[in-house]
Amino acid sequence: MKLAVIYYSKTGQTKEMAEIIAQGMRNVGSEVRVYSVDDSINANYVNECSGIVFGTPTYMATSHWRITQWLMKESGNFSLAGKLGGGFATAHYAQGGSDSAILSMLGMLLVKGMLIYSGGATFGQPFIHHGPVALDAVGNHYEDSKEMFELFGQRFAEKAFELFGK
Repeated sequence: MKLAVIYYSKTGQTKEMAEIIAQGMRNVGSEVRVYSVDDSINANYVNECSGIVFGTPTYMATSHWRITQWLMKESGNFSLAGKLGGGFATAHYAQGGSDSAILSMLGMLLVKGMLIYSGGATFGQPFIHHGPVALDAVGNHYEDSKEMFELFGQRFAEKAFELFGK
């Protein structure tokens, strides 16, 4: 099964978490490619994907303008409808708007016709309702959250296999 992670990263932290999600997807046998919106994205590959996770740093309590721009304008060349979609964010503080950042992306994915993934509480702890968040200014949260990001990637891929069976 083909999956992708598409992100914007300013400091490298969102990129690092994108790679960790991709590793979780690979752990269950998915073929995964990771793309920055600032680099060339292989449209043929993305169009063949069953699911895509989008990542953003939190900026002004919402998704960064660069990932928003990609979703609103540049993604028009991609076939996103019917695919499983998900989101994640990086932020400085717990009340910095990371949930709002993820939700702002998920709303755009719904408009694009994507199916939205949420493990909710059904998979048990850690609960990852909207998508995982890594906080860099809260103790060891950033490092500690890497396991959650990998688990999110694994769970996302398992759901894609369940839905699409490829």
